[in-house]
Amino acid sequence: MSVGDASIVISGIIAESAPIMFAASGEYMAERAGTLNISITAMMLAGAYSGIAFATAAGNLIVGLVAGVVAGLLVAALHANFSHRLAANTFVVGLTLDALVLGVTDYFGTVFKPGSAKFTPVSVPLLSKIPALGSSLFDQPWPLYLLFVIIPAVWWLVERTTWGLEVRACGENPGAADATGIRVNVRRRQAVYLCGVLSGLGGAFLSLCIVGTFNFNMTAGVGFVVIAAVIFGGWTLRGAVLGALLFGAASAMGLVLPVLGASVNPQLLLALPYLAALLAMMFLAKSHRAPRALAQPFTRGVS
Repeated sequence: MSVGDASIVISGIIAESAPIMFAASGEYMAERAGTLNISITAMMLAGAYSGIAFATAAGNLIVGLVAGVVAGLLVAALHANFSHRLAANTFVVGLTLDALVLGVTDYFGTVFKPGSAKFTPVSVPLLSKIPALGSSLFDQPWPLYLLFVIIPAVWWLVERTTWGLEVRACGENPGAADATGIRVNVRRRQAVYLCGVLSGLGGAFLSLCIVGTFNFNMTAGVGFVVIAAVIFGGWTLRGAVLGALLFGAASAMGLVLPVLGASVNPQLLLALPYLAALLAMMFLAKSHRAPRALAQPFTRGVS
């Protein structure tokens, strides 16, 4: 493989991984707080449609990016308040929102079909000239560069702040957290809100930076891939990012290799990351564990 071909492959992997990384960074926070966020597909799909719809209506790509974030936040607000204020079953809420947003975006995508709009690559001086990796990492649509800020910021927020300590306590032992004065369901809602912001951004990135338009069910269940990336990563942010790269590589290989003239069964390419995840979890299962209270509802006074 030539340097040029390697650059194409790496660029494709980075682009396909980016939406998963945005959402996985948010899902990591939600799960550390104790919420298994099944509605992440809905958040990304709402962000994807709103992003392209508002960008084409306003003639401004930044407006579309902001609209995608707001749409993801609105879905997150529904999930968080039904699950952690009204005490509805979080899995039922998540699946309902996935079906609802799929239907709503299908309707609006047909009645008010958005046009086409897409961010163009922006080269970072000097860094984009690094052989192979330079053009792959630093000649991308500029929203991708937000990951270089978001990922360290999420790590700092969860691991180095009082808020993050309280969030982790809610995911490990909500009863003890409540006894110390932490408002468990408030923290869980806040973590889901942040997940909605980042997932909406990931969805908007998909429509505005990769596809350039909106297609029915264009997220295609990627939310479950995001959850798998967080689990694969052992509920660490570093692991979640690596998991996102792995699943992004599977998507990219199916698109890039035919362009390079390689004849490989695409189903095999899609299966390889899942096989790698299963093998990794077999060997790493004892070194990582889920937050003890993950997916467990909390009601004050009920143990």
